[in-house]
Amino acid sequence: MRIVFLGSDAIALPALEYLRGAAGTQLAGVITQPDRPAGRGQHLQANPVAAWARAQGVAMLQPTQPGAEELAWLRAEGVELAMVMAYGKILRAEFLEALPRGVWNLHASRLPAYRGASPIEAALAMGETETAVCLMRVVPALDAGSVADAESVAIPAGDTGPRLRERLARACVPLLARNLTRLAEGSIRTTPQDETRASYTRKLSKADARLDFTRTAEELERRVRALQPWPGSVVEHAGETLKVGEALAIAETVVVKPGAVVRVGPEGVDVATSAGVLRLRALQRPGGRMLGAAEFLRGHPIKEGVVLPSFAGAPLVSPRPFPRQSAKSPPGPT
Repeated sequence: MRIVFLGSDAIALPALEYLRGAAGTQLAGVITQPDRPAGRGQHLQANPVAAWARAQGVAMLQPTQPGAEELAWLRAEGVELAMVMAYGKILRAEFLEALPRGVWNLHASRLPAYRGASPIEAALAMGETETAVCLMRVVPALDAGSVADAESVAIPAGDTGPRLRERLARACVPLLARNLTRLAEGSIRTTPQDETRASYTRKLSKADARLDFTRTAEELERRVRALQPWPGSVVEHAGETLKVGEALAIAETVVVKPGAVVRVGPEGVDVATSAGVLRLRALQRPGGRMLGAAEFLRGHPIKEGVVLPSFAGAPLVSPRPFPRQSAKSPPGPT
């Protein structure tokens, strides 16, 4: 079975590596996003999947949007099936209909929960103790295709976005190993998703880094862990935007305005929330490096009683698709 892989993010690399060497399959090539300007010099930079394909000598296409040229290439190469993970582009109906074995997606959530662009961050932020990678058939509606199989992944206490992302990436390998033969034979069975239980996530933005102290300390601690490394978490103090590298929720009742600094010490900066206290344990000034609280405070004191502003942003999860997250234009990788 000849396969094309569509992806752009590093989370897809373990699946891509597995497909390249799996018995009974041939990786015909990779379709990924174009190189983009990055860094201070704005030099063109390949995404992780493109860099992998170049290093391995695998055929690669980098269209702005897959179209007639890519469809012609698929036919010429005899490609039978497409596997997608974190590609970041919508696939039009003609692409979905072009491959005899179908187009399949590896989605990093327990569907129908957390469809959309940021399922990993959402699962952490919402306090889930388990998530999964689902193998699902791609349909025009956002992450709504029927599900063939899933590989469960635990979310231990204190987990972070990067650690969970790495485990989900590795979980793709046993999921593919169980299902490739059935995909090749056309014998795979799928189960429709329960639409009544569907929830949606959106593409994250830089504004999502700003903390809202009118939330609970537990919510904020999970958010700090979930949004690593990007967009991260920040607070405003003395005209500067300080990045929060680590935070801890403390079950303590304080009768002050949310955002008020109630205690400052070597263990951290304790900030009142709507329920409990959030201890900021690592902070970073613009242009500086991330420091533990004790070292940070020696060069940048924060006084008790000062009120850090709160920023209320859009929810990360909704029971309905977010604006511009329709079947016609889903944002970001899924």
